[in-house]
Amino acid sequence: MSDLKTTDTFPLAGRSVRRMGYGAMQLAGPGVFGPPKDREAAVAVLREALAAGVNHIDTSDFYGPHVTNQIIREALHPYPDDLVIVTKLGAVRDDKGGWLPAMEPQAIERGLHDNLRNLGLDAMEIVNLRIMGSIHAPSEGSIEKEVTALAELQQRGLVRHIGLSNVTSAQIAEAQRITEVVCVQNHYNLVHRHDDALIDELAAQGIAYVPFFPLGGFTPIQSSALSDLANALGATPMQVALAWLLQRAPNILLIPGTSSLQHLRENLQAAHLTLSDEVRAELDAIGRVNGAA
Repeated sequence: MSDLKTTDTFPLAGRSVRRMGYGAMQLAGPGVFGPPKDREAAVAVLREALAAGVNHIDTSDFYGPHVTNQIIREALHPYPDDLVIVTKLGAVRDDKGGWLPAMEPQAIERGLHDNLRNLGLDAMEIVNLRIMGSIHAPSEGSIEKEVTALAELQQRGLVRHIGLSNVTSAQIAEAQRITEVVCVQNHYNLVHRHDDALIDELAAQGIAYVPFFPLGGFTPIQSSALSDLANALGATPMQVALAWLLQRAPNILLIPGTSSLQHLRENLQAAHLTLSDEVRAELDAIGRVNGAA
């Protein structure tokens, strides 16, 4: 089992979290909807992640819905003192598994209470406001009303810290005029590099950047050049892609998700993979070839 206890950390909401975390989305059934085929395996993955040193878990009550948070509670409650659980609000699911915006203040509060109930918590450490935008890409527009609604829940003690997801630099600045923003979660990976400038901007402010779909999401990264480099390093392409992200900027926190113990172990091992400057330059070139940078 990979041991993360000697790997890099980054401050998140005043806590020190290991930069290799875990994303719980894949613990739900197919399409992030309904229960998993093997609930015991899902519980085992969570417990092994923490045993390996993971202390940052990303989730949401709209995964399932409700299913993923209930599994987290079953597997890990009462939670270790050093564990930071981050959830997100801004959507609900319909009865066919569709994703619907839920951005009105009442919907945001209802979603928060769903998370608290299913996780067994009195307050969330961090809540990311997930702006729907173009689903997997942000679009400009004011988010003042939505951030204000979440900030009011923070003032009531139900949320300790606030983050944003699927947002632009201008939207982050707008939110910062209302409350502190401790993290940003956007679509970014080796071949999807549109947030390069934003990552550096946030790093200068000491704000964590948490890429969603770090391995390509529903369409995994495929590159013959990446595969060749991985073979030469004795690693898997996904391990190399994760290692590249960790070495891209010190404020990047990873939350790769899986429901497989084997894949969990492979992902965690990427935290120990050091890439030379030459290899990193070749990986950067893959992003340029794919038109991502």
